[in-house]
Amino acid sequence: MKKLYLFDFDGTLTYRDTMFLYLKFYDASRFKLQFIKHIPLFILLKLKLADPEKIKRSFISSVLKGQSRAKIEKKSQEFFDYYFPELVRKNALEFIKSIDREKTDCYIVSASLDIWVQPFAHHFKMNLLATQAEFIDDIFTGNFLGKNCNGPEKVLRIVEAVGTKKYDKTIAFGDTSGDKQMLAWADEAQFEFFH
Repeated sequence: MKKLYLFDFDGTLTYRDTMFLYLKFYDASRFKLQFIKHIPLFILLKLKLADPEKIKRSFISSVLKGQSRAKIEKKSQEFFDYYFPELVRKNALEFIKSIDREKTDCYIVSASLDIWVQPFAHHFKMNLLATQAEFIDDIFTGNFLGKNCNGPEKVLRIVEAVGTKKYDKTIAFGDTSGDKQMLAWADEAQFEFFH
């Protein structure tokens, strides 16, 4: 029996959201300054008066724009080394260890940026579908390649990635409204399964 497992990352596999954690880890002083500058936008976001994708891009860009791919990858690996395994839910780790890889394809499907989720996906031996950072000449432009990997975009990415592969069962794991479409698309939905 061939299975497909789809895991949201932030909050599902981890105890907390990783965006602020990573950006603060990357450059604490720049993070602090940009966080203060972005407070009015975060308030608008809370009041649902602003586009979440635009604010996310603006904040990530304010900390990481102009940084080299080599430095970002190095810091992402250091972030993983520093926070793993404490950041990952204990029962999620146990579940991942128990997966029969011969019969199961596994994907992390995350709205977080690929740059800091990649070391986790690599460690778990999973494929990664995430919001993609745009690099030109190995320098981060501050933009995303394509759309934020959230909501309906998650399903589009999954469909594109699995192509014509057939599975006996597809199981999705999520914990927020951003996972709703992915959970509905799967044969079996597990909401807050590891909580």
